[in-house]
Amino acid sequence: MQTLELQKIANEVRKGIVTGVHSAKAGHPGGSLSAADIFTYLYFEEMNIDPKNPTDPDRDRFVLSKGHTAPGYYSAMAQRGYFPVEELLTLRHVDSRLQGHPCMQDLPGIDMSSGSLGQGISAAVGMAIAGKLDNKSYRVYTLLGDGEIQEGQVWEASMLAAHRHLDNLVVIVDNNGLQIDGRIEDVNSPYPIDKKFEAFNFHVINVADGNDMDQLRAAFEEAKTVKGQPTAIIAKTVKGKGVSFMENQASWHGTAPNDEQYAVAMADLEKVGEALCQK
Repeated sequence: MQTLELQKIANEVRKGIVTGVHSAKAGHPGGSLSAADIFTYLYFEEMNIDPKNPTDPDRDRFVLSKGHTAPGYYSAMAQRGYFPVEELLTLRHVDSRLQGHPCMQDLPGIDMSSGSLGQGISAAVGMAIAGKLDNKSYRVYTLLGDGEIQEGQVWEASMLAAHRHLDNLVVIVDNNGLQIDGRIEDVNSPYPIDKKFEAFNFHVINVADGNDMDQLRAAFEEAKTVKGQPTAIIAKTVKGKGVSFMENQASWHGTAPNDEQYAVAMADLEKVGEALCQK
């Protein structure tokens, strides 16, 4: 798929994020918006998946380790055809399939229930080991937050991934620099992130702008060439990307926009969409 088309889809994913969180009056827009381009690239370009056959044993797997950014995950899945886009309005509602964290029992296409930070990568490592044992060619992708990697379990899983030479595993870190309590470097700095993964015997790819589709494409293409070790893609992103008053603001980690803010956010994204249509 062409870069411009991916950019247009990512903008629609962002609209879905803002719409869902506004409808729920709760949720996590900041990290969902920062990862919208990653979700889009994975679901529309990178992964071997079929919304009509979500349990295909040969499909690629995805684990959202930072499960609170489910609004972004759901929005990308809706755009990809797993369920109607209109269902995003039910986010976090009673009896909705779209709860605050992903639940594999509720929604076809979710490979792992997640949300307890630090644990998703362990599930992904298990899936990658299973793929090796079964001589399957599928690949496993997991998205972590940069605040999440303060959790020790992340590094236990990483140690095992390298020990088992899991070249079918790609770990993506959404490095937007902010967590619920502020800047990650002030709370409990994980820097240098790349050197840590290198020390755990990962092949590391730094993406200077993780909201740029061409840079993401280059990173994921490089990851496919790696043999004998897992890959970590460290993507520098902007928290709240695309919504003027949310960008780089930790306060929007887990806050829903009111009606007035929702209108401003959607207007921002409409302008982005109009600009993309003129390219």
